[in-house]
Amino acid sequence: MIKDLTHGEPIKLMMIFSIPLLIGNIFQQFYNIADIIIVGRTLGMNALAAVGAVSPLFFLIMFIIIGLTNGFAVITGQRFGAKDYNGVRRSFVVSTVLSYVFTIIFSVFCSLFLKRILYFMNVPSEIFNDAYWYTLICVIGLVISNFYNLLANVIRALGDSLTPLYALVIASVVNIFLALVFILKLGLGVPGSAFALIFSQGISGILCMIYIKYKMPVLHLSRSHWHISKNDIPFAVEHLRVGLPTALQFAIIGVSILIIQAVCNSFGADIIASFTAALRIEQIAILPMVTFGIAVATFVAQNFGARYYSRIKNGVKKASLINFILSMIMAIVMYFWGSDLVRLFIGSGNDNIVKIAHSYLTISSLFYFFLAQIFIYRNALQGLGRPVIPLIASIGELVMRSFCAICLAGMIGYYSVFYSGPVSWVTASIVVAIGYYTTINRFFIKSHKKFKSEFYSNNS
Repeated sequence: MIKDLTHGEPIKLMMIFSIPLLIGNIFQQFYNIADIIIVGRTLGMNALAAVGAVSPLFFLIMFIIIGLTNGFAVITGQRFGAKDYNGVRRSFVVSTVLSYVFTIIFSVFCSLFLKRILYFMNVPSEIFNDAYWYTLICVIGLVISNFYNLLANVIRALGDSLTPLYALVIASVVNIFLALVFILKLGLGVPGSAFALIFSQGISGILCMIYIKYKMPVLHLSRSHWHISKNDIPFAVEHLRVGLPTALQFAIIGVSILIIQAVCNSFGADIIASFTAALRIEQIAILPMVTFGIAVATFVAQNFGARYYSRIKNGVKKASLINFILSMIMAIVMYFWGSDLVRLFIGSGNDNIVKIAHSYLTISSLFYFFLAQIFIYRNALQGLGRPVIPLIASIGELVMRSFCAICLAGMIGYYSVFYSGPVSWVTASIVVAIGYYTTINRFFIKSHKKFKSEFYSNNS
């Protein structure tokens, strides 16, 4: 159901919007969780290491697609907040065309150079074949992944967070079923997990498309909407101005994680398996913070379109406080119960892997506060249509992650990987926080000057 976020109590609206989004994100994590549990428990630690060794590459690829569609959806949300419904439809068309052009180009490029990339990542020879086929299938399936992400982001930009939730719940169940069938019944091994992932994403995309057709007339397109002329070029450039920096920002974060994984891979299969299990758990732990950040982006985009700057500032301030509380809760859970959660992934009899994974969770959880604020201020800036500052922050993350992982590896071993993330979070949080307050205050000043000018003009 479409929701206008420009009226009503900001924090209440964001909470209502974020709850189904959180549930949806949890189910989306089931894609990866089901893979890890099924692969780890049925195919063994080497198979788990094969998936884990290339997970950052998969995330990098997905980050770029998600970044593009997120950035394009900002324009859609701003048009909706301004009540420009024809602009909403035009934005939908431009977003679809641009995202598929970039997706196809990127998919072809990655497929051609995949083996070289895996060699660069130091993927061990004993797991190289499984890692290669898992990644190749995911890369070829990018056109399907883009299909879902594009539709889901457009639907969320219009204030509807429930529909993507329903699609993900169904797709998650299908993913688990297909993974079991492909791996256990058909004997496809690690590649079977990738097939299950792509097919289930396709189903979620189809469900979103059906919903748009029958329930969202604002997104109904005629043949004339697909006729793109020279007059649409400035509008396409506007989308690229937000979408490309956002995609590049996500890509830089993905590259930094890729470098971390390359360093991690050099320490052997046990460390890879430990790091893989710990990262999956952490992804679940930070989901509430991630979700609230996404709610902030939609809230800010719509209110920016309506030029409600005071409302934006009030909503972001309260969202920051909520994410602070969430970060403290998640840190406590990871610190005291992290080992138990790791065992859910890899079972018993792997005490050394559990110990290493829990060490990572203990270290990183102490810095969740900084990560939580990144999600708030980065998304607020994107909602304002100002993606350059988050891009600068992501470059800072890349530098700090790489420095810690590579330069400290000789002194503290695999612990250099564990400290690389927290150090980068501190750096990025400072950049986006300063950037947000500078940007929103600038809008306040411009708005105040315009108000005074109109006031004196009307009373002269």
